[in-house]
Amino acid sequence: MFTSGNMDAVFHALAHDTRRTILDMVRDQPGQRVGELAKAFDVSRIAIMNHLAVLEAAGLIISEKDGRSRRLYLNAAPIRMIHDRWINDYTGHWAGKLTGLKYAAEQAAQAKGQDT
Repeated sequence: MFTSGNMDAVFHALAHDTRRTILDMVRDQPGQRVGELAKAFDVSRIAIMNHLAVLEAAGLIISEKDGRSRRLYLNAAPIRMIHDRWINDYTGHWAGKLTGLKYAAEQAAQAKGQDT
């Protein structure tokens, strides 16, 4: 079950540009090693490990032990769940409002056309 706490963790993880870049890199190169990933940033490996911990806690990254290193994989399911649970609710609300506005405008235009 996807709770509001899970959603908070995902939004928190996505709030930092370095973590979003990490997700993009892991998406583009599944199975990338942590050391390879860390080389792409101008920060310490510990800083990257901290970012990875946040991403893993949010369920956005899955790491797999491979000998002495770890391979990283993107788990997009939490983002899809936010989309399904949160974004669809808002877009559905506004889509209904816009449809009502469209019909009202069409009726007003049709009534104006009948008056002339």
